[in-house]
Amino acid sequence: MEIIRIVKRLGEVVDSALQSQQTIGLVPTMGALHAGHRSLVERARVENDIVIVSVFVNPTQFNNPDDLRTYPRTEEADCRMLEACNVDYAFIPSVEEVYPEADTRVFDLGPVAEVMEGAMRPGHFNGVAQIVSKLFALTKPTRAYFGEKDFQQIAVIKRMVELEGFKLEIVPCPIVREADGLAMSSRNVRLTPEARAIAPQIRALLLASLDLKAKEMSPIEVATATETAINATEGLEAEYFQIVDALTMQAVTRWGDAGSEGCVGCATVYCGGVRLIDNIRY
Repeated sequence: MEIIRIVKRLGEVVDSALQSQQTIGLVPTMGALHAGHRSLVERARVENDIVIVSVFVNPTQFNNPDDLRTYPRTEEADCRMLEACNVDYAFIPSVEEVYPEADTRVFDLGPVAEVMEGAMRPGHFNGVAQIVSKLFALTKPTRAYFGEKDFQQIAVIKRMVELEGFKLEIVPCPIVREADGLAMSSRNVRLTPEARAIAPQIRALLLASLDLKAKEMSPIEVATATETAINATEGLEAEYFQIVDALTMQAVTRWGDAGSEGCVGCATVYCGGVRLIDNIRY
């Protein structure tokens, strides 16, 4: 595996691959890699001739400076995992290499970016669109792989691809969970032992919402009851739990109102001061 830190070198690699008519799989990450990331890399390895994994903590998508400062950075361990997964290239640039000048682009991401994470983290999705569009332009991937834990983010990226006219396949991949149900996340390492013991309740309460739906409660009633249950659990505090159309990210009032992909319940929950996200399909 070659570690690439310079955009020019990345361009040489990509141009060579395209000239050889090789397919390129891209896995964009912010590092602190875990088994969830590994599942994306392994799928990319199976489906492409060349696999590029980017490791870059993107400052433009953090609206909270403390969150950026405390985001885990584990480059050495990340590289060991990627090498073990037979990744061809790890792109690990500096902020100055990615943003030699400030990125002032503003994307018209529309309604998918205005709710939930978009409402709670102003500017977050524009920052995501900035970095992902840069990575797509640099790596020219055939396919790009994203975990469904960040469900709304995938919808936003698809919108950005449409806006920018990129020709590639966005490949959503299932959430990978710990044995106790907690969705794997780079942020989990920040949980204290006490908080880590509580965190699996998030998944348990989302699963319990399926039983509420079975009792013919409306999406709004299920969302309200689930958010109440989260807040009633010691050590958990819901920022939101919303049930939305899985394509448009807009709230649904009746189960039958959702489109072809159905509904998804999206949760953001603080546990021991750590912001965790998860979701469930209905």
